[in-house]
Amino acid sequence: MGWRTWWPVAVLAALAYLLFSRHLIDDSYITFSYAENLALHGHWGLVEQGTSNTATSPLNVLALAAVTFVVRDAVVAGGVLFVLAQVLTFTALRELGGRYELPAWFAPVTVALLALNPLLLSSVGLEIALGVAGVSWLLVFADARRPWAAGVVVGLLALLRLDLLVMAAVILVLRKRFWDGLWRSAVAALAVALPWFGFSWLVLGSAVPDTLVIKTLQRTWGEWGFTNGPLLYVEHYGAPAVLSWLPLATAVVAGLVWLVRRPRLTPFVGLIAAGLAHFLAYSWLDVPPYHWYYGPSIAAATVFTVAVVATFQFRVVVAAPVALAVAFGWVYVAPGLPRDAAPITSNHATSEQYLAIGRDLNRVAAGRAVTSAGEIGVLAHACHCEILDVFSDRGAIGPAIEQRRAEAGPFSRALLDLNFRFLNRDVQPKRAPLTLATTTGAVPPGTLASWRISSPWTGERTLYVVPASTG
Repeated sequence: MGWRTWWPVAVLAALAYLLFSRHLIDDSYITFSYAENLALHGHWGLVEQGTSNTATSPLNVLALAAVTFVVRDAVVAGGVLFVLAQVLTFTALRELGGRYELPAWFAPVTVALLALNPLLLSSVGLEIALGVAGVSWLLVFADARRPWAAGVVVGLLALLRLDLLVMAAVILVLRKRFWDGLWRSAVAALAVALPWFGFSWLVLGSAVPDTLVIKTLQRTWGEWGFTNGPLLYVEHYGAPAVLSWLPLATAVVAGLVWLVRRPRLTPFVGLIAAGLAHFLAYSWLDVPPYHWYYGPSIAAATVFTVAVVATFQFRVVVAAPVALAVAFGWVYVAPGLPRDAAPITSNHATSEQYLAIGRDLNRVAAGRAVTSAGEIGVLAHACHCEILDVFSDRGAIGPAIEQRRAEAGPFSRALLDLNFRFLNRDVQPKRAPLTLATTTGAVPPGTLASWRISSPWTGERTLYVVPASTG
């Protein structure tokens, strides 16, 4: 019975979140700050003192805000959504597994692999888990030829992350007679997604989040871009990174096995093609290798691989995915529990350090605005003060737009102009009297406070708050 019911998945996911919530990454706290400001203050912004539109996943913020309104804590709300995502993924895979006569262990083992993958668990708090659940249910509805339901899911995926539309399009187009009911799916998707995008365009000043401009301007980290980014993480983190991307390699082997044996796995084949398309789209965009960008492709590869393995009739084959899940668990617990940092992170400090600093910063700032040192999520969540950078200060997006326009071709420039048609260009970047700065060298003059910070990514350094004139 435990293989088929959802409540053990919910219990285990809740216990997992209790561990993972100690080391949520900075971008997760950006989402939490948006959710708390909306739920508790009726305000759309990263900080309470100004409107911004840098929440990459509007639906994740809205869902978190709805739960936060009840529980009064966005981190707790994040746990509720994490559990919900695992249950939704499990029920979708259970439905598909039953339809294609896969063994009962397929769904729970796959969910365990998705939850314990070092990269995916390092993305908890973001919209990745909900995206996996949404794509899984799209597979169910697309395979069952339920165009209205499939369209609703596509609309929700657009609100979760626009790039998930790449996966949705591939899944829908690779069906036989894909055009049957396609217009109904399109109508349903537009009915779900357009109200928010219309509101965002007219009221917030841009139909899609400003992060589309910010992230594409960042380009690469030196020689490291999205395409070769996994090698950077392998070089830095070793086994956790190797295991994180291992499903991409196993999917290649599983694909060859599928080509030889040709088991009946129609929706899963569409899923792996969708994951590949997502990876290629990000490579084409040439964005920085933020680890969570790889989440959809890794998840797709994981589901496809386990589905192929599950087609073998020998019970012993379950040992392979179970062994991988054990390996995932081992690299998580190996440094000792509780962990200070996620298995894979590019942050400059642990979330616990930033939470303590944020509380101190509230006292030091004494109502004055502070310019960030590059990471804003946890500090803004803990400080409840005005921390400024391009993610929180709407006036700062203007120069970023102009830089992006200067680099864009005529078509991209026209899309940018349309997206920001209703943006108030009169809003100027704010000036903060204080600034945060990190250094491993001498103490900056005029330092008001300092804190030691550390992370597996950058090592140890000191974070200072100083008057802006000396920062």
